[in-house]
Amino acid sequence: MKAARIHDYGTPEVIRVEDAPMPEIGPDDLLIRTVAASVNPVDWKIRRGYLAQMLNHPLPLTLGWDVSGIVESVGSNVTTFKPGDAVYSRPDIRRNGSYAEYIAVRASEVALKPATISHVEAASLPLVSITAWEALITSAGMQPGQRVLIHAGAGGVGSIAIQLAKAKGAHVTATASAAKSTFVRSLGADEVIDYRDPAAFAAARDLDIVFDTIGGDTQEASWAMLKPGGFLVSITQPPKPERAEAEGKRAGFVFIDPNAAILRDLATLVDEGKIRPVIGGEYRLDHAARAHEASETGRTTGKIVLYTGQP
Repeated sequence: MKAARIHDYGTPEVIRVEDAPMPEIGPDDLLIRTVAASVNPVDWKIRRGYLAQMLNHPLPLTLGWDVSGIVESVGSNVTTFKPGDAVYSRPDIRRNGSYAEYIAVRASEVALKPATISHVEAASLPLVSITAWEALITSAGMQPGQRVLIHAGAGGVGSIAIQLAKAKGAHVTATASAAKSTFVRSLGADEVIDYRDPAAFAAARDLDIVFDTIGGDTQEASWAMLKPGGFLVSITQPPKPERAEAEGKRAGFVFIDPNAAILRDLATLVDEGKIRPVIGGEYRLDHAARAHEASETGRTTGKIVLYTGQP
């Protein structure tokens, strides 16, 4: 099969599209014929070697940990799926990924694909949707009627977080550039703040939840946006517990694992028309390096998707 792999850590040029062995499946696995994968920042962080000590991947490594495709075969213990099922997943990041024509994934990490969208659209959803769900619902405990601010509302995570928060009944403010304000409002944001306007940024106050997708100075400024007892949840760097205590506020940090239960609930929201995928770029598998270059700019709208096979 063809796969986009790395043999060494480095710049996008280390990605090679080459023949690779077919994945071997264990008794609890599915073999999925991939139709599409998507690019996430974690992909190029792994490619650069930033997570090498934590994950200890053997090389060569197939990148990519979002997939939508068709079940080709099932392991001996699998009873929940059958060949021909259309599925999607955010697989275990410790295994070979989805920039390939086939991938082996634990059945417990897989859900049936939303019926109303394409494989390309479905592949864009798992990682960012699990991230948004874990941050807003699992960690921050978001409730209907709460006032939520989502940083980088036009990005991959932000664009889904806005829609999820609205679907769950929150009042949503998002930060974005002025050029992307109309787009962010189309996702359901009640208010949009131009992150380049210091006065508008500073005016955001008395929020129940702030979802930090940026870190650094943005996280620092987020404390003042929260009301007493409000919740700052980040996916970039853990907020300091002592700062939260001093502010009289709460904080959490999210680093996700596969979660098929969330993907099943997400599929329902998608098929009900409450969440729509946002595709910001489409590339062939042999252009995976270009897709990484685009992702690393940090300026894309929505998600970047790779075509890995035929529907």
